[in-house]
Amino acid sequence: MDLRLAVYQLASSNQLDAAQTRQLQELAGFEREPDGLSWWLPRGVAVLGAALQGLGLIFWVAANWSEFSRTGRFALIQAIFVASCLGACAAPRARAPLLLIAMLAIGGLFAYFGQTYQTGADPWQLFAVWAALALPLCLVARSDVLWTPWMLVLATGVTLWIKAHAQRSWSIHSEDLGIFFTGWLALLLACAFVSPLLARWTGAKAWPLRLGLLLTMIMVTGSGMTALFNSSIATPYWAALVLLLAVAALLLMPHFFDVFGLSAVALGINTLIISGMVSRLFSGNDGDEIASLLMIGLVAAVLLALTVQGILWRTRRELA
Repeated sequence: MDLRLAVYQLASSNQLDAAQTRQLQELAGFEREPDGLSWWLPRGVAVLGAALQGLGLIFWVAANWSEFSRTGRFALIQAIFVASCLGACAAPRARAPLLLIAMLAIGGLFAYFGQTYQTGADPWQLFAVWAALALPLCLVARSDVLWTPWMLVLATGVTLWIKAHAQRSWSIHSEDLGIFFTGWLALLLACAFVSPLLARWTGAKAWPLRLGLLLTMIMVTGSGMTALFNSSIATPYWAALVLLLAVAALLLMPHFFDVFGLSAVALGINTLIISGMVSRLFSGNDGDEIASLLMIGLVAAVLLALTVQGILWRTRRELA
């Protein structure tokens, strides 16, 4: 129940006057500063300011792009990168927001380089180089402000790499299995890199890992469903299901427990299980479709209820 609503209900049920209601609100802590506000508010404002500054620079450069020569454009982007890095060295408190601008400048520099010279490189190579060059900035900043977009850049590069090397976008062949498994492994290694195992060296907290698990779940579940409905081989489907079950078992352990990550992986497991039922029940097209739909809905509801109860039970044990 909401604390403020509970206080109002308590004051109404006991017929408290205005002075007594104010005293009750003071006891509930309504007049006090929220816990942690002095820590995260200036940091949040700094990150928002850095994002707005970077966006403003992008808009300004876009509005005046035709006024710059090719050399001037490269010099401008590189100057933004150098100025951000120097500012991060000179002002440690603003290190994370300034290095975020530097990280975005790296991506802009490589994008403009590829657009200007038409090197013929695949898009995934841009994101791979971007992630590699941004890694030292993330290690220096030791903040989720950089690790979270770094995870997004890396996942985009892995997805584009799979698309560039697989034969088809919507069908998985036996010769493509190694490509998909390698992409899954790359994302899982990235998740392990920003996990609590290496937090002592990386400084990463919860959100990079959560984003990585969410993106991994989307990629693995999507590939498994693609193999199930648009391919003659079922190996990726079973591999995806086993992989997500293994990740869920790992997240249930006390040292790695995270409600957000576990919920995302559980969603992927439920999706794969229901997709397997749909594929099996409707593959022959000779049964009662209404009964099949009712069975799928019933199983999905039971599976969702059991998943929610299991996550709540594990959360209560963690808080106990």
